[in-house]
This record gives sequence, C-alpha cells and structure tokens, in this order.
Amino acid sequence: MSLKQKIRVFLVGNDPVIDWKVQATTWFSILLGCVCMSIGFTIFINPYNIVPGGVYGLSIVMHNIFPSVQVGYFGYMFDIPLLITSMVMLGSKFGGRTIVSVLLTPFLMNTIEALSYPTEEALRALDPAQLLGGVVNMSDHLMLTSIVGAVFIGLGCGLMVRGGATSGGTDVISMIMQKYLHIPFSTAILICDGMVVAFGLVVIGFGVGTEAQDVSSPSWLLSFYSLIAVYVTSRTVAYVINGSANDKIIFVISAKEMHSLHDYILKDLDRTATVIKSHGLYTGNDKEMLFLVVGSREVMSVKQQIRLADPAAFVVVTDAYDIYGEGFKPLPLEGDINPE
Repeated sequence: MSLKQKIRVFLVGNDPVIDWKVQATTWFSILLGCVCMSIGFTIFINPYNIVPGGVYGLSIVMHNIFPSVQVGYFGYMFDIPLLITSMVMLGSKFGGRTIVSVLLTPFLMNTIEALSYPTEEALRALDPAQLLGGVVNMSDHLMLTSIVGAVFIGLGCGLMVRGGATSGGTDVISMIMQKYLHIPFSTAILICDGMVVAFGLVVIGFGVGTEAQDVSSPSWLLSFYSLIAVYVTSRTVAYVINGSANDKIIFVISAKEMHSLHDYILKDLDRTATVIKSHGLYTGNDKEMLFLVVGSREVMSVKQQIRLADPAAFVVVTDAYDIYGEGFKPLPLEGDINPE
C-alpha cells in the first residue's frame, strides 16, 4: 500500500466511495467532542477533585499524588497503551480517528488549564478560586458543577463515538467488553468508571498516598458527587448516540379498508406504513392490520384519523426503542457501538 493510500485509510477508512460531506461532518463531530470533553474536565471537574471515571478521572487522582504533573499528561501516559490495544483488538476502523482524539484531548486540557490559571502554583493546585479569575468558582455548588461537567463530558464522548472514534481510555475497555463480553457500551463504561471512582475514594477521600490531604475533612463525600457524575455521563453518552428514542409503534386492526387513513399517512404525515393481511382468530373474518411508526407528537392526530376511518378499530400504541431502515438510522455494522 502506498503512502497516499495509507493516509486515505487513516483519515476516511476503507470505503471505496468517499462522501466528503459525511467525512467533514464526522471529523467536525470528533473535534467538537474533544473540545466539549476538555471544557467539562478543566472547568467543572478537575478543580473540585471530582472523579467521573475514565482515564482522565484516573489522571485527576494521579495529579493529587503528583501535583507537578498536569492531568493531560497523565492522560497521555494511560491512553497510548490503550490506543495500541484498541488498534489490535478493535481494528483499524478506530485507528486514525481515535489517534486524533487521544492526542488532541489532553493537549486541549493542558492548554485550557494553562490559560485559565494565573500562576504555576495555582495550576498545580487547580485552585477554583483562581480559575478564570474566580468567575466560575463553584466550590459552594458541587452538585451543579458535577452535573454540568458530566453533561459536557458525556456530550463530548458521545460525539466522538458517533464520529467513529473514542476518547481512548476506558472507552476502549468498554468497547472490548461490548465486543467480547456482549455488555452494552454504557453499562461497560459504568463498570469501568465505578472502579476509578473507588480508587479516587481511597486516594482523595481518605488521603492514601498524598501528603497534604487532611483525612479528618469530609473530602470522601466527593465520591458521591463522582458517582452522580458517572451516571449523568453514561446517560448523556447514550442519549447523544441513540437520541431520545421517543418514537411510537402503532398497530391498527380493522375489518374495513381504511383508505382515508392510508391517504392521511402518505400525504399529511409524509410517511409510509405496512399493510398486513390477517384474520380474526375467533370470527375467522379477514381483517387489515396496519403497522406504522410515528413520532410521539403525531400519535394523537393518528388516533383521531383512525377514529374517523373506523371507530371500531383495535389500536395498540407502544414505544419504539430503536428504529433502523429508510428514513431512520442505518443498520449497525459489526463492531458498532450499542450504547444501551
């Protein structure tokens, strides 16, 4: 393979036909994800010793032991070995994009931190009172900062995964758990992050391995905020990848041919449906069963049209958790992320 071909595979994969609009959207999603994750950690999480799991949560713990090393540098130390593991076990699909996200995120974190603190001493201490001149000091609002930070981190992680990359770290471990142990991606993240939080409780909460920690202080309570952050992060990741999943399935069974309902679905809703020929088990009479997927806001109007077409129709409305096909999401490829 020539150098040009290797660069092409690195950037856009092995697809024979390149949709540059899709590729641009993919890379924008990855870069935006890196920015969101970096902001979440540096502004809302790191200064308060909240440990929301992941490699960077582990890096926060390590920073408490070695305060002279920035959190982002610890990210590099953990991410590079895991990146190699990712390329070996998950294939080259995640190689190029994950390399970019893994290298860019710690760089952005270090850069934002360096610009946000006025002195080297404040940077080492990650003093929230001096963060951006104290404008965003949330020391008295730890619940709020843990939630806001977790949303930023989950949004960033979700955008990266949607772009076919990962942030490295426990994302890689979670993907391996999904692929080989068949554990849902967000559940695997929850397991990995829980272990990191436990390590943070030992080091930050009880002061093991740190000299400056006052074990009589209630810093162990930070672990509860960390658990909240872990949960919010995993839910945000699932939402970003999967969406709100609020579509509905409607089954309509009628003894009539509901032409007015067919016209409403095709012309007014601009959707389609499947007509299934069936018959009643008790009566043996032929019936029409209509299978339709609509948004939650369209359910009431469809019910009204069903009543106009056949007031005696039998109707079932249920949640559509995941929908694939034309007009919805494409069917997943082998190894794709299943956040739930």
